[in-house]
Amino acid sequence: MVLGDIPGSAFLIDKPEGWTSYDIIRRLKRYFPKSVKIGHAGTLDPLATGLLILLFGKATKTQQAFLALPKVYYGTMRLGEVTPSMDAETEVIERRDITMVTPPQIASACVAHTGTIEQIPPMYSAVKVGGERLYKKARRGESVLRKPNTVKVSAFDLLNVDGTDVQFRVRCGKGTYIRVLAHDVGQSLGVGAHLTKLRRTAIGAYQVQEAWDMQQLISVLENR
Repeated sequence: MVLGDIPGSAFLIDKPEGWTSYDIIRRLKRYFPKSVKIGHAGTLDPLATGLLILLFGKATKTQQAFLALPKVYYGTMRLGEVTPSMDAETEVIERRDITMVTPPQIASACVAHTGTIEQIPPMYSAVKVGGERLYKKARRGESVLRKPNTVKVSAFDLLNVDGTDVQFRVRCGKGTYIRVLAHDVGQSLGVGAHLTKLRRTAIGAYQVQEAWDMQQLISVLENR
């Protein structure tokens, strides 16, 4: 649970749904002196849950080492529905019939998006263009040209198909957008898709089972 002593430590947090990675940091800052730096090693979107590594004090200098570690995600994509954010954060803007899509076709589309691939960051992301976060532009209905990033997807495994919902497992390197993978699989199948659930279960050797529950950690900090 704790990878050292405060200050200069790292904590494993099981991020709850609805919180941003920065919400976690802002909440915890109230329990430490202003001089204590707090960072994290790998953002999770608000709708995602799971392992988040927080870095305190001198440990913030190790951020790049943590970011370089491979990550494991379990998620669900919904075929036949497209959203602007590529996940469930925004409303469905397009629906298509998926009755002709078979599980083997889905599995093949997943495999096709493994290896070293190019990804274009989504408009609904924290990437800055012209000094402004892309999601702010997206919320105004703007779209700008984004440079593709090279990412590594070691495994993209189909686990189950339940109607329009597809459960999967991904093992990947830093900078990979799982919702972009879901979107691109949907495009490959000709029916569209968006991410409905995502949980990060591992970062390198660190497992979510070892992580603090957020409320549990707050309780400990309030009573220390």
